[in-house]
This record gives sequence, C-alpha cells and structure tokens, in this order.
Amino acid sequence: MSDNQIRPLAGVRVLELGNYIAAPTAGRMLADFGAEVIKVERPGTGDELRNWRLYAGSTSMLYRTINRNKKSIVLDLKTERGREIVLELLRHCDVLLENFRPGTLEKWGLGPERIDEANPNLVITRISAFGQTGPMSERPGFAAVAEAYGGLRELVGDPDRPPVRTGVSIGDSIAGIYAAFGTVMALFQRERAKIPLPQRIIDVALNESILSVMESLIPDYLAYGVQRRRVGGRMEGIAPSNAYPCADGTSIIVAGNGDAIYQRYMRIIGRPDLADDPDLQTNAGRWARRDELDEAISAWTSRHTRDEALKLLDEAGVPSGPIYTAADICQDQQYEARNMIQHFDVDTGGNEPQPVGFPGIVPVIGGASLPIRNVGPDLGEHTHEVLSTLLGLADDEIEDLT
Repeated sequence: MSDNQIRPLAGVRVLELGNYIAAPTAGRMLADFGAEVIKVERPGTGDELRNWRLYAGSTSMLYRTINRNKKSIVLDLKTERGREIVLELLRHCDVLLENFRPGTLEKWGLGPERIDEANPNLVITRISAFGQTGPMSERPGFAAVAEAYGGLRELVGDPDRPPVRTGVSIGDSIAGIYAAFGTVMALFQRERAKIPLPQRIIDVALNESILSVMESLIPDYLAYGVQRRRVGGRMEGIAPSNAYPCADGTSIIVAGNGDAIYQRYMRIIGRPDLADDPDLQTNAGRWARRDELDEAISAWTSRHTRDEALKLLDEAGVPSGPIYTAADICQDQQYEARNMIQHFDVDTGGNEPQPVGFPGIVPVIGGASLPIRNVGPDLGEHTHEVLSTLLGLADDEIEDLT
C-alpha cells in the first residue's frame, strides 16, 4: 500500500495559528492523515498548552498528544514582519486554521479578504466560542462556557446536585473534529470547482458544536414540552442502563435496555419475575420503574467480583464492560491489537528521555491505527527548515525573527 493510500491528505499543507485544544485538535486530525501542518507559536512561551498539566520537564504530555505529527515554527504575530511572513507562508498553503477571538486576525491585517488576495484558493477554518457572526460573536469563551450554552452541562451529574463537567475538554474536541471535517469538505469541493471566498470560510462555534451532539434535546422540548434533567449515570428514557457496584470495590457498566436483551438480563441476575412482568416489556415501562430495576441489578452485581459479573453477562449476551482507568487501557489486548497505544521516547523531566505511550490515530485504515510520525514538537523545532525551504530566508533573517 502506497503512502498516499494510507495518508490520504498527503500533499495538503496547513498553517495552524491555533492555541489550546480546539484548533490544534483539527490540525492534529489533518496531520494524522498526512497533511503537513505547520504550527505557528509565539516566541518564548509558545502555545500555552505546553504548560497545562505539566508535571515535570518542559513540555506537557497534553501538548505532545494534541500537536503530534506537526511542525513548530516561532513567529511574533504582533510584529509587522511576523504578519508578513504569515502571508508569505499562506501563498504556499492549502488551509489556514485559527481559533483566535473573532476580529483578532482582522485587527492584525490578516482578515479573510487580505488573505484571499495572497492566496485565492485557500480554505480558511475558524473556530471561536460563538462563531464569526451574530450578537455574541465577539465574546471570548472556553469550552466550559460553550458546554453550558450548548445544553450539555445541564445534563451532566446527579439530579440533586449542581451540574458538573466531563473530565476532558469535550467541547474543544468536538469543535476540532467538526473543523477538520469542514476543512476536508472544502478541500474536496475546491477540487471540483472554483469556490468563492465565503464558501471557503469554515466557521465553527464551540457552543453550536455542543448543540449539534445533543440529540433530540430541542425537538423534544418543542414537540412535547420535555425539559431533560440530570439523571446521574443513567440516560434519560432508557432503562436499565447504568453503572453498578461489584464485590471487589469496582463498578461495571451494563446496557441492558433492549427488549430482548432485558429478558436475558433479568434471568441471569435471578429475577425472572422482572423479566416476565407485563409492565416492563417496553423501554417506557422500564424507565418508569428504573429505581426498582437498578436496585435489583445492584444487589446481584454486589455479590460478584467485576470479572465474575462480566463473564456471566457476556455469556448471556448482555452488553457490559469494565470502567477502565488509564492503567487498564494500557494493558488492554484490543487496544494493543489495533495499535492504539504507540510508544515514543520523550522528555519526562529526568536525565534521559523515557518511553511513553500515546493514543493512536482514529479512524483506522488498513486494520490498525496508522503510525504516529512524531509527537508534539519542541518549540520552534522546525522554524529554520520551514522558513528556509518555503520562503528561502537566510539564517540571519530567521534568527532575527525568533
């Protein structure tokens, strides 16, 4: 299989002006599948993500993960020369990817119209809290705020407690995925016809990205007046599906809400009375008695260790699984078989680099995760290579820029 077959975006060049997680996630996805992604970072500190969750060393594993397969160059976009270099680079690129506050690029003289003069075929992908238009467009905002505006935060947690957040920046990641999809869509369209500037601007808002994955939240409200509420480990209107405690202090997830699955489920836990109850033959009836069902299931799981319970459920064809920690994931044979943990020697703050596993590339092509070419680069690692090769700048010019 040729390199282009396994890296379908080979030959695409992206200039990434993104910080934090959203735009860099989009850049990571494009880079994973072969695009040359040149990440522009500010002198001295670079992307602030370099210091997020930095336990030791000089660069966080979070940065190394989200900025894998990219090149890092240093430019000061607050200087006229730095902005000139950006325009010169864009003449050699297919995509500009950015997540500044709306109006920032325009203030720097790098708005879409100016960029279009430099490269009339460029795809411009912009990620912001609320989008590039509308009354809230100029407001700043991180994923936590967008998750609240998009309706997600109201549904996360237990009903008798304030809303909580997920353990990752899910809003940024979802927006980054949409941005990558929008970019590839525009590149595909560009191959078929000359595309005017407005159609080459991909406008991704964090709050809208969250709203788009909220399933039928809005139609249920408008059609039936339903206001969905937090239901803890459950899913609104679906039962029985929850986390249940085991005898060894662990918990498992069991999704036994399908009608036929429910029958097998109740019999394996020794409750044929619940399996045969006429009021529990449909999901609506089971949801109405969800507390009773969860109590019966918990009584059964509490008598078994995690492995015992999962073995019995698997034999009965009931979907279930352990609640993995990072340690569990690192030892899992399924992830290993599909190359989903890939190891690199990186600086962890000690005298010598240490082998560290990083999550593999999704989606899989050819049966296993494509190999990661490199983890997130050191600050400015590729400045000389990029500026000398693409722009022909001399060494002293490059030194002056950095």
